[in-house]
Order: sequence, then C-alpha cells, then structure tokens
Amino acid sequence: MTFRTLDDARDLGGKTALVRVDFNVPMEDGRVTDDTRLRAAVPTIQRLRDAGAKVALLAHFDRPKGQRVPSMSLEQVVDELCEVLGAPVQFAPDCVGPEAKTALDDLAIGGVILLENVRFHAGEEKNDPAFAAQLAELGDIYVNDAFSAAHRAHASTEGLARLLPAYAGESMRRELEALDKALGTPVKPVLGIVGGAKVSTKLDLLKNLVGKLDRLAIGGGMANTFLFAQGVDIGGSLAERDMADTAREILAEAEAKGCEILLPRDVVVATELKPDVETRTVLAREEIGDDEKILDAGPLTVEALVKAMALSRTLIWNGPLGVFEVPPFDAATVKAAQAAAQLARTGAIIAVAGGGDTVAALHHAGVVDDMTFVSTAGGAFLEWMEGKPLPGVEALRA
Repeated sequence: MTFRTLDDARDLGGKTALVRVDFNVPMEDGRVTDDTRLRAAVPTIQRLRDAGAKVALLAHFDRPKGQRVPSMSLEQVVDELCEVLGAPVQFAPDCVGPEAKTALDDLAIGGVILLENVRFHAGEEKNDPAFAAQLAELGDIYVNDAFSAAHRAHASTEGLARLLPAYAGESMRRELEALDKALGTPVKPVLGIVGGAKVSTKLDLLKNLVGKLDRLAIGGGMANTFLFAQGVDIGGSLAERDMADTAREILAEAEAKGCEILLPRDVVVATELKPDVETRTVLAREEIGDDEKILDAGPLTVEALVKAMALSRTLIWNGPLGVFEVPPFDAATVKAAQAAAQLARTGAIIAVAGGGDTVAALHHAGVVDDMTFVSTAGGAFLEWMEGKPLPGVEALRA
C-alpha cells in the first residue's frame, strides 16, 4: 500500500495546510462527550505547526443537507479542541469565500483555525468541482486525516485531493498501516471474527474474507442464520431465515478456498432479552425451545475461539458474539476480547478491530488499549474489510 504522507511534503513553512479531520463527535448540552476524534487529530496538527505551516481544519458535523443549521455548527467544539490541543484555535464562520479567506490571511504562522461545517454547502456531498475549487483556493497543500470519512467521495475528502498536493495525515497513516498489516500483507495464519445481527448487511464482507482468511468465526445473530441454514432448530432466535441459501453458498465458497468456518458449538438461550434473566447453556445442535432465543455464545465456543487465536498470528475483528449490551449476554464477547488482548500484549498476534459495536464491546471488556489497533471508523472500516476502494484513500496513492 503506497500513499503519500507528510514525510513526502517539503518546505511547509509559511504554507497553509487544509486538513480534513473527523470532528463529527457526540455532543450533549453543548459539550463534547467523547473527545477521541479530537485527540486523533492532534499529532497531524502539531506536526504541521512545528513545520511552520498555518493549519486550517475542514470537517463535517451531523447532516445539515446543504443548509446552514446553527445547531450543527462546528463552533461548539472549539473550546474542547483548544483544551485537547493545548493551544488557541480560531474559528471561521464559513469554509469558503471571503470570510474564510480573511480569517486565514489573519492567522499567524503555526496558528490553527477550524472552518465551519463543510456540509452547510450542498456542493460538499455532491463532490461538486466548483465547491472543491473554492476550498482549494484557501490552501497550498491538502492533508486527509479522516479515515472514517474516506469511503465518501465528497469535495473535502476526494475532490480537493485532486486539486492540491495531497498527503495522508498521521492518524490516517497509522490507520492505513494497521489495516494493511491485518488484510493487505498479513502475517499468517489469519483469523477473522465477524459478528452482528444480519448476514444481509455483511454479505460483501463475508465473501471477501473467505478468500483471504485461514479461519473465520461467525457470531451474533449472523451465526443463528448459518446454524438455521445447516438445519439447526434455533427456536425463536433472531435470524434471517430467507438468507439460508446465501449462507450455504458462503460456507461452500469458504470450503473451496480453504477457509475454516467456526460456528458456535454451544449457545446461551433465554425466553426474553433483559438483564439477569434466567438462562441455560445448550449445545448448538441440541433442542432449543420454540420460545427460547440464542443471545450469546457458550463457553465451549469461546474455548474453541481462544484456541484458534493461539494458532493465529493476525486477528481482525468486527462485531460482537452476543447481545453484549445486556448482561449476562456479554460473557462470550468479554472473554474472547480479553484473550485477544492478552495475546496482543505479548506480541503473539497482531489484533486489529473496528466498527462501532466492536469498539463499544472492547471498551466494555476494558481491553481497547491492549489491542494492536482499534479503528473508530464505521462505514469506512467495513468497506475496507469488504475489499472496496475508498475514494479518500485512492486520492492519496503515490
């Protein structure tokens, strides 16, 4: 994977760097409740400041659909960004035009300014060449540090990169290098864990992975669909019964490509989904009552998965093994995550994970900091796992 990074940028002193960041952060009562994405941008901002560049930050917030919506203004993240950066951050009430240009002209060398929500302009999501050209007028170089938005061919993620010298920021570089280690040029054997509710939302992912992995463990509601496809009575469990033929096709393709599929050996069932409900653990192929639902993987399944991890050198994980948000159905996900973290801590495996539910599950298990790399990108991470080209990344290729 070859792409241009800030190592390739020269003579940045006095230049204006337009840096695409992801500041689409959770807010409550006008305050940022999770500053992870703000912190992720700091290394790139600081590197550019140290090189004597002016730093102009481009970002979106929420979905204003091309309209100026005051409640979606990025001005509300400025104070938190100042705190995270440990330096003043200016704010411009627009991201293009005279106001933005004047604000940049007045910005000191090494200064940082956050420009207003790019999605206030309809040209952003349309990747309108004219809007991209307006953005380009403000800077000398372009830096994309928002992998989480790289799957969108928008003006500030793709169009702008075609108009200025373009580079990957520090966060983007770290993400791309980690993902390349996981699926691009991984150390084999490679184990994948894919969970979640529906096979239909991860068809492309499964089809891509069975051609790249040595083993693939399937969990969550998706596993119920595969068990049903094999003739297992899954009672009242969540499953896409109409996807049975597709599940069988995936199993056949995996066998043809030498990818071992790991399905639950035992499961935890209950008659309703609520905290601390009465449960029982049964072998997956034993009788499950019509009123019972599979809500987690059982201990035998976790044991087999941990053994598979120990036989692997690379692990890529997307999706929980059960309904981890509702104890006790978090047990399998937590135990598997702790085992993966232990192997990653000792350097036995490269463990890369991503996706919204996955990140939440790893936080729940208390192991986020022990994994080799955890991607906070949602759609971009999933599309990368599906083998799809990401427009924002393709524009950075050397």
